[in-house]
Amino acid sequence: MRVSVNRNFPATSIGDRILHLVPPGDREDGLPRSTPSRPAPVEREDLPYKVEIWNETGASVEQVVAVTANASIGYAAYYAATREYPDRHITLRHKNSVVARWSGPKH
Repeated sequence: MRVSVNRNFPATSIGDRILHLVPPGDREDGLPRSTPSRPAPVEREDLPYKVEIWNETGASVEQVVAVTANASIGYAAYYAATREYPDRHITLRHKNSVVARWSGPKH
């Protein structure tokens, strides 16, 4: 019996009849590879505008939906967020300053 093996997949022979192909980097014990740990994101100074969606109580930021270097794009994202989440608190920040704030409709 003749077997052709691609060099990108190392072959491991088990006995005289079974051929096991393993992709590069896979573990031989069959356990999944661990994912590499990623460093924590760093606050980028070159992207000073942020659009933040606050939680329902307005106590903390739940999600940052846009980060940009351009004020016009930041305001467009802020405007879109006020339409997408009309009942939530939304802020547009430039670095540490709040440029615009949406508090939702008053009931």
